[in-house]
Amino acid sequence: MEPSFSRSANSSSNGLLSVNIPSHNDVEPLPPQINDDDEDVIDPDDPFDVTHTKNAPVEMLQRWRHATLVLNASRRFRYTLDLKRGEQEEQKKGLIRSHAQVVRAALLFRLAGERDLAVGKGMSAPISGDNFGVGLEQLVSMSKDQNISTLQDCGGVKGLSDLLKSDIEKGINGDDDDMSKRKVTFGTNTYPKKKGRTFWNFLWDAWQDLTLIILIIAAVVSLALGIKTEGLEEGWYDGGSIALAVFLVIIVTATSDYRQSLQFQNLNSEKQNIQLEVIRGGRATKISIFDVVVGDVIPLKIGDQVPADGVIITAHSLAIDESSMTGESKIIHKDHKAPFLMSGCKVADGVGVMLVTGVGINTEWGLLMASISEDTGEETPLQVRLNGVATFIGMIGLTVAVVVLAVLLGRYFSGNKKDENGNVEFVPGQTSISSAIDGVVEVFTIAVTIVVVAVPEGLPLAVTLTLAYSMRKMMVDKALVRRLSACETMGCATTICSDKTGTLTLNQMTVVEACVGRKKLNSPDDSSKLNPELLSLIKEGIAQNTTGTVFVPKDGGETEVSGSPTEKAILSWAVKLGMDFDRIRSNSAVLHVFPFNSEKKRGGVLLKQNVDSTVHIHWKGAAEIVLGKCTQYLDSNGSLLSIEEEKDFFKAAIEDMAARSLRCVAIAYRPYELDEVPYKEEDLAQWSLPEDELVLLAIVGIKDPCRPGVKEAVAVCTVAGVKVRMVTGDNLQTAKAIALECGILASHLDAVEPVIIEGKTFRALSENEREEVAKQIIVMGRSSPNDKLLLVQALRKAGEVVAVTGDGTNDAPALHEADIGLSMGISGTEVAKESSDIIILDDNFSSVVKVVRWGRSVSANIQKFIQFQLTVNVAALAINVVAAISSGDVPLNAVQLLWLNLIMDTLGALALATEPPTDHLMHRPPVGRREPLITNNMWRNLLVQAVYQIAVLLVFNFAGESILHDDSKTKTSQLKNTLIFNAFVFCQIFNEFNARKPDQMNVFTGVTKNRLFLGIVGMTILLQVIIIEFLGKFTSTVRLDWQMWLVSVLIGLVSWPLAVVGKFIPVPKTPLSRKFKKMLMRFKKSKTPATQQ
Repeated sequence: MEPSFSRSANSSSNGLLSVNIPSHNDVEPLPPQINDDDEDVIDPDDPFDVTHTKNAPVEMLQRWRHATLVLNASRRFRYTLDLKRGEQEEQKKGLIRSHAQVVRAALLFRLAGERDLAVGKGMSAPISGDNFGVGLEQLVSMSKDQNISTLQDCGGVKGLSDLLKSDIEKGINGDDDDMSKRKVTFGTNTYPKKKGRTFWNFLWDAWQDLTLIILIIAAVVSLALGIKTEGLEEGWYDGGSIALAVFLVIIVTATSDYRQSLQFQNLNSEKQNIQLEVIRGGRATKISIFDVVVGDVIPLKIGDQVPADGVIITAHSLAIDESSMTGESKIIHKDHKAPFLMSGCKVADGVGVMLVTGVGINTEWGLLMASISEDTGEETPLQVRLNGVATFIGMIGLTVAVVVLAVLLGRYFSGNKKDENGNVEFVPGQTSISSAIDGVVEVFTIAVTIVVVAVPEGLPLAVTLTLAYSMRKMMVDKALVRRLSACETMGCATTICSDKTGTLTLNQMTVVEACVGRKKLNSPDDSSKLNPELLSLIKEGIAQNTTGTVFVPKDGGETEVSGSPTEKAILSWAVKLGMDFDRIRSNSAVLHVFPFNSEKKRGGVLLKQNVDSTVHIHWKGAAEIVLGKCTQYLDSNGSLLSIEEEKDFFKAAIEDMAARSLRCVAIAYRPYELDEVPYKEEDLAQWSLPEDELVLLAIVGIKDPCRPGVKEAVAVCTVAGVKVRMVTGDNLQTAKAIALECGILASHLDAVEPVIIEGKTFRALSENEREEVAKQIIVMGRSSPNDKLLLVQALRKAGEVVAVTGDGTNDAPALHEADIGLSMGISGTEVAKESSDIIILDDNFSSVVKVVRWGRSVSANIQKFIQFQLTVNVAALAINVVAAISSGDVPLNAVQLLWLNLIMDTLGALALATEPPTDHLMHRPPVGRREPLITNNMWRNLLVQAVYQIAVLLVFNFAGESILHDDSKTKTSQLKNTLIFNAFVFCQIFNEFNARKPDQMNVFTGVTKNRLFLGIVGMTILLQVIIIEFLGKFTSTVRLDWQMWLVSVLIGLVSWPLAVVGKFIPVPKTPLSRKFKKMLMRFKKSKTPATQQ
């Protein structure tokens, strides 16, 4: 049993819990979690037993769909995965690759006609000469055909940039006039989206419900017969009221679905809005991918998405994954012999700079995006399970409806059914055919309406409703959901494997300590005591061995430093030491680059000096790794000394920095002979940069403070039964110090192996050993992305539900493998984001914890809705069945049942599925993936309420006429049925409050914060008053006096104290459904021959 924190908690200002952390000895344990993998409850034949849909096989998804009882397939399966979409996309890619010009011309023609793009006219014909020296069609043709001869005719990349009025180093000017000309001439980096589904589409979908179609037919028949027998003035009410009720259900359903779809569309737009860096006016600037224009100069690094078509300006070990366009999973190396880049591809390795030559629909990627629709379809495990629940309930409802139909028809044709005046409705040989048909239609309508109420068509759709609501609110909490299933799976998470940098820390790095030679600088910015040659080498290594930039405004403004946080910290330190970034970079030429690699934890560069052609190799990376490659060091006086006798000193300096939670980076170099450097470009590309016999120049300590609120967030996770593990590439001592500071490690006593472990140690274990050790690991230092993947795999095999954070391209396998992959929105690469399920927009661990809260909220809200809906189902069916069998009549007619269906289905889902998460959710253990949707507490609650409602309303049904005695028997019967209907509706209204808190006494906590809930309750009451007082002809009701209204409200009000009393009834800890499943599985096994087991 893992130790957990005390449960005494209050809301804190950051929306999390403030938790008092007790000692390990007086910790209150969480309730034991149900074992999801208990073989006695796993039924391999159950098509709805789907615990995860991420990367699920198609056969599994098809199986549950075929087993579902569904009345409206187009609506029920709207938000499920389109199983044919992948194949269709591949066909479209092939079409675009072979007929790009034709597809583009057709698209431009359509856009010009529809005027969907303001720049349509500008793009439809090539423009050259006036603004730029090259035309649109020439650029499009060159990129499509990857025609190097055309590029050479333009004067190569330099000549092409001149024709485009750009600069290969400083980029375009970027002022408003320049941008406008480029957009008019070459188009924008947008593509016309396929028009979303309109309200009329959703209205049509809502029409497809089989039972509603039957009801409309019945209404038409009833309308015709009514008008024929009673005349137009009175005869249209019965049929017309059913038709109007059906239309109301359809309109409300369509409106709800349409609003939901708009929320998904908005979220899709957020996913596509990639932020990237461009060079404009010599300055690195962050812009949206939609703002990229032809002529832009864009730096590329590993993990980036190529934002537009273009050509290489510079490239070092640049490898591009073009599988998104070509369909071939082959990495293509790019250099000046293969300089063309296709929009939409990913940078698999290396670094480079590109010149944009094509944007929007003038690229193959743009044509593809314009031709496919955004897919919001994806089933979630909860959605599949709810389809199973809906199917089971629907079968019961269908059986009940058939029984009611048979009983009512039997009573009708046997002469046992009487009208309101006591007359037999059907007399053989006397009753007219039209009257008999009218009677049969009425009976049939009631039976069909029971099916409408009994089959909870909206139950599975409530998942997408609550997910749409949660996803929108999670955006406010800085989390962008890419996969619907991740939102609910996060509620099941038992462990979070978190990065350190930027997630647990602020990612605001500064150099606070420097060790140069054997001397620690009193101030890391003080260069006065350093030898000029040593200082020059440090500056050169920092300026050239970086992916960052330094921009010094001409007007003397503040220097701007860009790059990754670590790069910015080191560059800023060098600027303070007096580094002239542009001058140093112009003094030497870069011959070869080894980009920083998260596996090797270092990066290097090969330089040739412009003056004397001497060659330097500079390395920078993890301090202890670079130190291990060094054989000499330069002391502060510039003397070259052997490092062997001083290695212990430098190791101690690194450990001292790490113990104070500083990130340690070493800077080293070595001179090299030019003759030994390959001179052919293809040989140089394959050459490994020498990394031995290095000379140590400096070791710097970089401070990255812990994020405010992280300690509280970690404590919240522990209270909630979610174990937080730190997986970082940093030194183990640095990781240990941060883990103690964040509360991930409780004390120094816990910091022993394997609780804290190095990646290489874990990697060296056998598979079985890794599974055992993984459960104990809390901190993993010096880990590679592959170590993170191995840890995730081991934890999942041990039965954990794993959430993992990642930001690098190499984290993609771990993000893909985890139950929930969380990528970082600020520091994460596009490859990491595409492999993830949720993007944490502010890179903050506290936001990860908020996602856990929302995940738990999803399943909690669905359970509230299930309890509410099943109570209505059970009570309505029981009342009608008992009344039908005993008296041959039903107190709740078709129109009334349709109104109840609206209350419990669409309006109930809106009210209960949009409850915000509460702190109470984080005092529970994680939700088991096979944990029953209907808990024992819920069964108790709904049965207490349903039994009460059935008892009271059946008393009124059978004894109502004597209680409400009136001179007119017809009026008494109508008054009785009206009171039953009104009281039943108020029972549901009051019970809606009970459903908010199934396991708490106070059901009103936080109710004022949910305005939607209060609005729906208020609207339901208002509509009920209008129905009873003004629409009696349509609903077959009569007006009630104030005493009857008071009786109705009091009957409903009793459900509140009844709910409190009911919660004192003890329930067994083992879920009833689990006991039932065990019995069923044992029965199946006993019937299975031994040879088949």
